[in-house]
This record gives sequence, C-alpha cells and structure tokens, in this order.
Amino acid sequence: MSLEPTGYRPRLLDRMLERKLKAFGAIEVTGTKFCGKTWTSLAHGESIAHIDDAPIRRMAELDASLVLEGARPHVVDEWQDVPGIWDAVRRRVDEEGNARGQFILTGSSTTDMRLVSHSGAGRIARLHMRPMSLLESGLSDGSVSLAGLFEGTFERHQVEADVRQLARAICQGGWPASLGMEQDLVGEVPSQYLDALFEVSATRRGLDPSLARRVAISLARSTGHAPTYRTLYADACEGEEAAGVDPSVFRQAIEPYVAFFREQHFVEDLLGWDAPVKSRSRVRTKPRRSFVDPSLPAALLGMTPSRLLLETQLFGSLFEELCLRDLRVYASALGLTPEPQVRYYSDADGLEADAVIELPDGRWAAFEVKLSEEKVPEAEKGLLRLRNKVAANPAARNPEPAFLAVIVGKASYAWRTPKGVYVVPVTTLGA
Repeated sequence: MSLEPTGYRPRLLDRMLERKLKAFGAIEVTGTKFCGKTWTSLAHGESIAHIDDAPIRRMAELDASLVLEGARPHVVDEWQDVPGIWDAVRRRVDEEGNARGQFILTGSSTTDMRLVSHSGAGRIARLHMRPMSLLESGLSDGSVSLAGLFEGTFERHQVEADVRQLARAICQGGWPASLGMEQDLVGEVPSQYLDALFEVSATRRGLDPSLARRVAISLARSTGHAPTYRTLYADACEGEEAAGVDPSVFRQAIEPYVAFFREQHFVEDLLGWDAPVKSRSRVRTKPRRSFVDPSLPAALLGMTPSRLLLETQLFGSLFEELCLRDLRVYASALGLTPEPQVRYYSDADGLEADAVIELPDGRWAAFEVKLSEEKVPEAEKGLLRLRNKVAANPAARNPEPAFLAVIVGKASYAWRTPKGVYVVPVTTLGA
C-alpha cells in the first residue's frame, strides 16, 4: 500500500524518481530541510524507517541492515545520520541481483563519503530536490515551458500579474508546509528553518550558532553579488577591525560556515559561464552564492510582504533569487544527463546576464531578470550584446543562443520583442 501523504501535491521530481526506480536498485534524494523529500519519497514508497527516531537510529548503529526490512520500495529517511546505512544498502542491492526499485534514501545534508567504503556507483542513483517552484505551488500556470523555449515553441498571450502576490511568494517560499497559510503566518516556516539550522545543525557541527546567523545575514545582504571573505568577516564579526589583517585569517574564520551552508543545501554556488567549453573563466570566475529559496534571505533581513513592497531594490534582488530557484527546478526537470546547470555571465567589459542555462548538446539560453516590464528594453540590449559577443568569439562552439529571455514580475503579456527576445512573466514559466 502506498504511503502517499494525505493532500500530497505532486512535484516535478516525481517523474524523475519513477524513472530512476526502474533503472537502479536504490535512489538517494538529497536537498535542504523542509523541502518535501520525505513526502515525495513516501508517495513512491511502501514502507519507511525514520533514522532520526532515536530507537531506530540505535538499531541502525548496531546493525545497519536491520533498518532495511520492509515492503519495497523501502524508504530510509535521513540515512546520513548513520553513514553505515549506505554500504548496507549497496550490499543488499548486490545480494538481490541489482533488482530495481528497492530503496529510497533521503538526506538533508551532504555526507562525508570518506565514511563509506563504496561510492554506490551503478547501484545508488542521486536526485537533488529543492523547495517548490511557483509551478509546483500553483502560482504559475506553466504556459511558457523551459523545454518549449529550447524547442522554439512560444505563443503570445495575456496574463494577470499581482506584485503583492509575488511579495508574498518570496516571503512564504516554496515550502510545502507553507501552502495555504494565512497572510500573517507566511514567514513562520522559513523562520523555523533558520532556527533549526543555526541552533541545532550548526551546534551539532561544533560551530557558533550566533556567528552562523551573522554570516548568513551578511550573505543575504549581498544577494546577487560575490562578497569576499573580508566583507563577510567584517559583517559577521561585529565590525572587528579588518585593516592590516592577513587575508588568510578571513578565510579561516568564515569558510567553515560557508562550507556548512553548502553541505546543508542552504546556499548554492552560482558558477560563471563562458561560451567556449574549455574557457578558463568557467572555473576562474568567482561564484556567486544564492539561497536555495528566496524566503530565507527575506527572513534573515526581517522582511514581510508589505515591507518588501516598500523596499523596491531589495524586492528586485529577492525576486531574482526566486527566479534562480525556479530555473534550477525547471532545468533539473528536463531530465537530461548531465543535469543542466544554471550559471551567470559577467565579463571585464561590464556585460552581464543573470542566468545562463547550457544543455548537454551545447544549446544555451541567457536570461535577465527584471521586476517590472519597464526594464525590458535595458535587459534586451544586454542580452543582444551577449549574443553578438559570443558570435564574434571563434572559440565558441555554439555561437547562436537557442533563445534569449527576460523574466519579469509584473507584465500584461507573455510576448516576443521585434528583435526576438522573449518576455516571460514568472507566473507563466514552467518546466
């Protein structure tokens, strides 16, 4: 009997999980806390063992194979608390002739794979889950699909956009537990997430929870940028004098916290992009750090929907975070191998693009994000400059983009400019 929770809202990851279960003995579903990993796994599972339950954990520590019993697919929730479970699953898959769809493992943090004896290659596939996109939470109609744009499918149509709804969507976030909450409660789930991250997870890692929060607030202040360790140090260490200090001190003080945030899937590195596949700038461009969900920097900065409407510059920055989250979800949902990454473009000439997606076959698309339609001409100009610059580069493998698009918050239509740039309201974007 399926364990699907009552009221479960389908996720884009569902179809990928179904496909992986037909191909591998076990699937690991990773992602940040509260994003819905367990619910989605239960929707595909027949039994479950919760490793964060103390008696179950003690049993797993005694003999990891004891928590693998149950109807298949068997879900092992928060397996990373007992790393030995990984090897036990891998052995069980081998013992049963690599039978498909036996186990679903969920994890809210990156596990030190030095603690396991085998990579799990060929036995355990991985899927990464993020908070819900606007499409999944019902705030986008999905009439403009990312896959369709890559195939050249697009139709102009009228839309309705409510800036107040966008402000609420940013502060509420893509947390399944936030769906349907009353207006004055929209920030409760991200606030609880932050308390758990700093007071429980950071403390468990031996980190200072107060310093962890201050580093996170500094990152929230710098959304859309790549703050240096010096900047983070100055912000987080309560104005402690940084002049004349060896720069290695800043890294040593702050890097453990940034690494912790990555391991917890709290922040994601937004890597740089360049058209030549062997370009050094792909690895040398400083990564920007974005949050897994826009509600997290909103909560760190004390934003409510009504206050955000008054802070238009911050509103624009957090809207960009929302669009990055959704682009990542939709790019992942394309189901391609390797999974397309969302990157950004910036060069010495001051030319930038907020997001670039490149498919395994070399097709690429660039995006600018603007809160209002009035900024479309400016965004279009930058995207066309990027297209022309790539076309003029003889080292570029695919000089012409599959498409260029401006993602907007408020607009009356989804449309295409005379120069061929799509204008896509975020409430129409989908997989």
